[in-house]
Amino acid sequence: MFQLPYPIRDANASAAGDGLGNLPEWDLSDLYSGEDAPELKRDLDWLEEACASFAADYEGKLAGLDAKGMLECILRNERINQVAGRIMSFAGLRYYQLTTDASRAKFMSDLQEKITNYTTPLVFFTLEINRIEDGILDARFAENDDLARYKPIFDRIRAMKPYQLSDELEKFLHDLGVVGDAWERLFDETIAGLTFFVNGDELNIEGTLNLLTDQNRDMREAAARELASVFADNVKTFARVHNTQAKEKEIIDRWRGMPSAQMSRHLSNQVEPEVVEALRKAVVAAYPKLSHRYYELKRKWLGLDKMQVWDRNAPLPMEDTRIVGWDEAEKMVMDAYGAFDPRMADLAEPFFKKGWIDAGVKPGKAPGAFAHPTVTNVHPYVMLNYLGKPRDVMTLAHELGHGVHQVLAAGQGEMLSSTPLTLAETASVFGEMLTFRKMLDGAETQQQRKILLAGKVEDMINTVIRQIAFYDFECKLHEARRAGELTPEDINAIWMSIQGESLGPAFEFMEGYETFWAYIPHFVHSPFYVYAYAFGDGLVNALYSVYAEGDDGFVEKYFDMLKAGGSKHHKELLAPFGLDASDPAFWDKGLSMIAGFIDELEAME
Repeated sequence: MFQLPYPIRDANASAAGDGLGNLPEWDLSDLYSGEDAPELKRDLDWLEEACASFAADYEGKLAGLDAKGMLECILRNERINQVAGRIMSFAGLRYYQLTTDASRAKFMSDLQEKITNYTTPLVFFTLEINRIEDGILDARFAENDDLARYKPIFDRIRAMKPYQLSDELEKFLHDLGVVGDAWERLFDETIAGLTFFVNGDELNIEGTLNLLTDQNRDMREAAARELASVFADNVKTFARVHNTQAKEKEIIDRWRGMPSAQMSRHLSNQVEPEVVEALRKAVVAAYPKLSHRYYELKRKWLGLDKMQVWDRNAPLPMEDTRIVGWDEAEKMVMDAYGAFDPRMADLAEPFFKKGWIDAGVKPGKAPGAFAHPTVTNVHPYVMLNYLGKPRDVMTLAHELGHGVHQVLAAGQGEMLSSTPLTLAETASVFGEMLTFRKMLDGAETQQQRKILLAGKVEDMINTVIRQIAFYDFECKLHEARRAGELTPEDINAIWMSIQGESLGPAFEFMEGYETFWAYIPHFVHSPFYVYAYAFGDGLVNALYSVYAEGDDGFVEKYFDMLKAGGSKHHKELLAPFGLDASDPAFWDKGLSMIAGFIDELEAME
């Protein structure tokens, strides 16, 4: 089933403000001019006929195709993916601009149902590919280089072979997918519709979460307590969504014979379970020397006996509270990208000039930040909720990195451009690192350097420590759900069992914090997505170390890696840099960069 884009909250995104300048909005006309665009009807009609004729021409016949026929089949399938992706990108992006608009929600849902119905006859495609003998496929690849280019797609499909169901059941699950989407929409619409009252002001969730970074501690506390209160009022709905989604996943996993709830994510990420476990173990083992040590420093800086949850992302007492206007943020990021290589700035420029970014915070707009690649014959779109804080500048650098990666990978074509989540965070985190290093080099005083270092450490803790803690929460949640229905109190207890371990003894936890699992969209939209953030951060830290050491030819190798998209495994992509993610020492190398920043902060005391 073709999935619509969904808002993945960037690990460090915050949320709206004044004095920011002219914030850009999307121009979606590069996809379609509107709901009634004749091109949209044309594409829907074409898609319906193309799916039907594809099934008529190829069902039951794939194993008998010669190399030329197999290539033609792949190219036709790729074109179907492209047209369906364009339609759903348009519907999804319009929806996330205003999730509270019933007509936009209906438009998206109706299109999703149509495309699901049109593409149901195509379910045979992957099933039949998995029934072809290895020798036959290898012979076809040897006969035709253009076909052999698509071998990674066949490898990815055939990785699911042990977990494949009958043709009839696969079609049933394909059709049933729209029901799961409805639960995701319930979550999105519930979150977008929440209202919070803080010190007399009515706010949405983005505005309220933003107050957790306010300079005023009383304001932060008021926001945290209001979040807890509103989450508690809605916790039954959130618990129902999580129970249903987890149970649906458990049923599908059980029928497929998946060895764990996480396995389907590992397969889609093209990463071995033992690599992810090595990452998890390395991060958990590093809690004391990273998050525990940093938050103890921050506790002293804030002059507190104990930190509360509303102090975790508090600005430092010496921090500059100046708002960074949009034009300045653009210049900061573009200068950093251009200093790495002028081509990076050239690739980033159209995002600012051509309506590829939607930056402002607006009522009903989806929370967080994301970069959606759309399809390879259009261009990506970036969504932000820009407030003018330093973290928002980093979020811009992050999402723009995704966008540049997606533009470069588009040359691989529709089926090979898509990068697994573990590698999808590479260019985004690298873009953040470039921007941070540029700002750090420009620091004029020790105080400025200290503030920048502390901010970067907090972002890295949010990206690595917090996301692995989220991953552990999901692992425990899905395991517990297999034993039966979970009450809100059950889920709360699982959440709290993780928090103290990851954050450390500097913290106390207010009553009500146990519900803060409720608003995190990754858990609903994309189970076990979160470890990709930690994977990407660790990978980039190791990659940046190679760059900083002056590796000859690094820039060209980096561009080649981004251009590869999803056409190569992580081992192949990292080999030119002398790196290997399956080596446990690889993750220690990345974590050592964070520890080094904390060492420097401690030395400043």
